[in-house]
Amino acid sequence: MIQNAWLIPVFPLIAFIILLFFGRALKEKASYVGITALALSFILAVLVLFERIGGETYTYVVKWIGFGESTITMGYEVTALNAMMLIVVTVVSLLVHIFSREYMREDDRIHVFYSYLGLFSFSMLGLVLAPNVLQLFIFWELVGLCSYLLVGFWYFKPEAAAAAKKAFLTTRIGDVGLLIGLVLLFNAVGSFEYSAVYSAVEAGLVGDTMVTIIAICIFLGAVGKSAQFPLHVWLPDAMEGPTPVSALIHAATMVAAGVYLVGVMYPVFLASSTAMTVVAYTGAITAIFAATIALVNTDIKRILAYSTISQLGYMMLALGTGGYVAGLFHLMTHAFFKALLFLGAGSVIFALHHRQDIRKMGGLWKRMKVTSVTFLIGALAIAGIFPLAGFWSKEGILAAAWEGGDMFLFIIAVVTAFMTAFYMFRLFFKAFTGEFRGDHEPHENTKLMTIPLTVLAILAVAAGFVNTPFSLGLETFLTDGLHVGHQAHGELWLAVLSIAVALAGIGLAWAMYGKGAIREDFLSQKVPGVHKLLLNKYYLDELYQKVFVSPTVAIGKFFWEVDRLFIDGIVNFVGRATRGSGRAFAKRHDGQLQTYGLVTIIGGLVVIAVAFVLRGYIG
Repeated sequence: MIQNAWLIPVFPLIAFIILLFFGRALKEKASYVGITALALSFILAVLVLFERIGGETYTYVVKWIGFGESTITMGYEVTALNAMMLIVVTVVSLLVHIFSREYMREDDRIHVFYSYLGLFSFSMLGLVLAPNVLQLFIFWELVGLCSYLLVGFWYFKPEAAAAAKKAFLTTRIGDVGLLIGLVLLFNAVGSFEYSAVYSAVEAGLVGDTMVTIIAICIFLGAVGKSAQFPLHVWLPDAMEGPTPVSALIHAATMVAAGVYLVGVMYPVFLASSTAMTVVAYTGAITAIFAATIALVNTDIKRILAYSTISQLGYMMLALGTGGYVAGLFHLMTHAFFKALLFLGAGSVIFALHHRQDIRKMGGLWKRMKVTSVTFLIGALAIAGIFPLAGFWSKEGILAAAWEGGDMFLFIIAVVTAFMTAFYMFRLFFKAFTGEFRGDHEPHENTKLMTIPLTVLAILAVAAGFVNTPFSLGLETFLTDGLHVGHQAHGELWLAVLSIAVALAGIGLAWAMYGKGAIREDFLSQKVPGVHKLLLNKYYLDELYQKVFVSPTVAIGKFFWEVDRLFIDGIVNFVGRATRGSGRAFAKRHDGQLQTYGLVTIIGGLVVIAVAFVLRGYIG
């Protein structure tokens, strides 16, 4: 069955093509086409995973371009890493497809929405199955296009249109770095194939300085796609898209592509301690930076967006400190519980007629029991409470940071864990407990919404058991045949610390937003400057607007004026002069033969006179 893995991305591609041509006629039935396609992809992904466990990497490539001694191929490859990713992508995509059937049912363009979902699923699965980094880059760009289409799906909203452009342009900045890295990599190795790259780097055929430059350039692509500081600014604005899009692209799959890129190119990063340090510190700064903003935000989707940025930083921190398995394990567990949280938020938003302010919620526990319970499970998982999935993967990250020996990184990891528990339960207590403060009485949604939540809640509980200190199944699977260095395993005190920090964050949130023992406006009253700074997201958007956007627009307008006044001005002057002279001479062609004869005689005399002057006969 593993040789048929190429069909996994083909099914959603077929769905996209069908909906592209027949979507308008199918209308709401378009959802069944998309759901069927992803169900087939999921079933095949499961079969491929079972065959890959205990098996070997399967690669099938064909020659695409050949020049000199170099050959560029295209095809597909099933490794341990992408076999795991195939499950993650197809599970989340399938559940989002099902959830969207109800969430988007009143939208007249539901068939367009499902066609975009199909194209995105094809692109992401193609990225995962790519056997070389060039093919990965092709699908990488296609994923970026799909993000633009889905974020801007409600294009008639100025905020959505602006967010789509912002996401597309910001991620392109990182993609330029990635493209430069690929060019340098091919120049140094002579191949884009993963195996050839790994062998060349491990054999020392690429100089230390060049390896560092290549790794950092590749990492720039991950910084853009995975919303790492300072290119994180597009992700919160991307919440203007439909909530299922947030769950699929901006929580579980697309933003995870950057982490996957670092994972799949990990031998290159391991060859440069400088590059590993850059990855670790970028991840650490991103993790705590986004967590602080989430502390004060009041939009349910944007809180989860900043949480996503923070958790992606957490994964990068792990990878940068040598925690290859820890980072990728958290990538998997995070996909499940963050998709659960986003779809839970979508269930709440749908029930409240698209209200997103947590200050106008409250009391949902009594009114939306399934959504509330599953959301609580997701919150406990991301907080790292034993024995949910987030506990096992987060404990692995703390172990990697501790064994890495950098106390600063370890402290940031611990503080971020505390903040994560606090802001998630601030959200939970504000939205689900207390008295209802909204203006539309909510009720539980249909099974098309609650079943995906239930499935993801089960995964948020069970997914962590694939890699525990007692059973390192995922670690054995992911590291088989790879030289990724020693993988740290947490000691008992680290597990206790992780749980204690999470409980402290939950306890503080309960004291402030549950029991009311501490005033909610404590931060804004005691340190209003800090509160305002966090509320305005450190003014980074304003800074970018003044430093980059406004000058670029001004320069563009200047050259537009130069083009209009000088370049176009010269061309237009020549055109007008030609037309004017043509009209002037046209008036002389009045059809009178005597006039033509007179002009001919005068012209001849002028020519003779000029000739005489030039010959020197006159003067």
